[in-house]
Amino acid sequence: MADELTAETPETESEEPIKQRKNGLYPGVSDELADNMRSGWADTELRGLEPVEQAGHTARRRAALSARFPGERLVVPAGNLRTRSNDTEYPFRSSVEYTYLTGNQTEDGVLVLEPTATGHRATIYLLPRSDRENGEFWLSGQGELWVGRRHSLTEAERLYGIPAADVRELADSLREATGPVRVVRGHDAGVEEALTDKVTAERDEELRVFLSEMRLVKDDFEVGELQKAVDSTVRGFEDVVKVLDKAEATSERYVEGTFFLRARVEGNDVGYGTIAAAGPHACTLHWVRNDGPVRSGDLLLLDAGVETHSLYTADVTRTLPVNGTYSEIQKKIYDAVYEAQEAGIEAVRPGAKYRDFHDAAQHVLAERLVEWGLVEGPVERVLELGLQRRWTLHGTGHMLGMDVHDCAAARTETYVDGTLEPGMVLTVEPGLYFQADDLTVPEEYRGIGVRIEDDILVTEDGNRNLSAGLPRRSDEVEAWMASLKG
Repeated sequence: MADELTAETPETESEEPIKQRKNGLYPGVSDELADNMRSGWADTELRGLEPVEQAGHTARRRAALSARFPGERLVVPAGNLRTRSNDTEYPFRSSVEYTYLTGNQTEDGVLVLEPTATGHRATIYLLPRSDRENGEFWLSGQGELWVGRRHSLTEAERLYGIPAADVRELADSLREATGPVRVVRGHDAGVEEALTDKVTAERDEELRVFLSEMRLVKDDFEVGELQKAVDSTVRGFEDVVKVLDKAEATSERYVEGTFFLRARVEGNDVGYGTIAAAGPHACTLHWVRNDGPVRSGDLLLLDAGVETHSLYTADVTRTLPVNGTYSEIQKKIYDAVYEAQEAGIEAVRPGAKYRDFHDAAQHVLAERLVEWGLVEGPVERVLELGLQRRWTLHGTGHMLGMDVHDCAAARTETYVDGTLEPGMVLTVEPGLYFQADDLTVPEEYRGIGVRIEDDILVTEDGNRNLSAGLPRRSDEVEAWMASLKG
């Protein structure tokens, strides 16, 4: 990684000094070099830009937000870079609320909806291109010769269909704002500081909840992006199966790295930390250390999803026999989870209660646990007391979208206690997990964990499995793996 330059740079009274590295190798910049760097650059302004694909959708979303909060100033930040260590940052991912309403993903961006007599006037506040007069573009660690070119404000207006302004002027404007204001908290401390005496936690939470509930039903663009994410994820799972021999020679990290390559080549990133859990690690629900062995005869629970460039993520799980064939006990447990998932998917339809798919899947799992003699029936008693949860542990699914657990701030009555509608996308993911140290089950069960997860779109007449490209039935999984390895 290159060492940034340091300099005593000219600056006007209103400008912040360019951040300098303490132990840089250059003590300063000569006047001659500064003059040289100011000139001789071609005009790179991009002209004839078309709006981003989702621009029409984001405009409709802003209109719905405007209608919900008439007469109020609404402030939605993208967020800032966060330090990983010393002077290196984590890769930036803009806030879901900001990108949902703008299509933009630039750090430090802020969307402001200012009230008017007829609704709101939207402005997207962004950093303009790096300044070449004061040397920012090559002296600052965030200058474009260090981190890449950013769009000019004019380009941004064309891309996102929103008037753009310099975000460095926003804080002063917000401090002078009058009238009611709401802000999405937790993303930009500077914006929140500027509004500290103008907002309340209760009113801001109402804004966050509304934006979360807006995302419960996906539009055509969102469904298309989720299908892209799932299709790439399917290919990522195929990649993993083809290299299981290499994972056996190394560790779970080979699985994680293989899937990550597909995510970065076809998408923006993984949508969440990949769970590559082999053997008894499959019984740890969020096993993301991925540093354990991959052994023939064990199961590999792979829970992973590609995130698209527009930040929509898949969330798919398959539990695969490392050697390509389930043992008798593995198949017994796997088939029970498959039957539970089938029941859960069958319960996903418009007009059904959100809880129905969970209840259907849990009923099947409870039946099997009673049948196997692991818990005393009847099944209704088991479900009433939640006794099956020792081995099922988690809920059977969640909403999916720009967050892997999307719409999390929605009110309980509109989410968990709500009703399914066409356009909703949710996961159905029952599981059985028999911990390696669980003395209440026969030894042959211990250390086996199975989860099967698919991404389900609620349609007008039922549902569509977006991840149907990956086999689920045990015999189909074995045949699929054999074809890929062959």
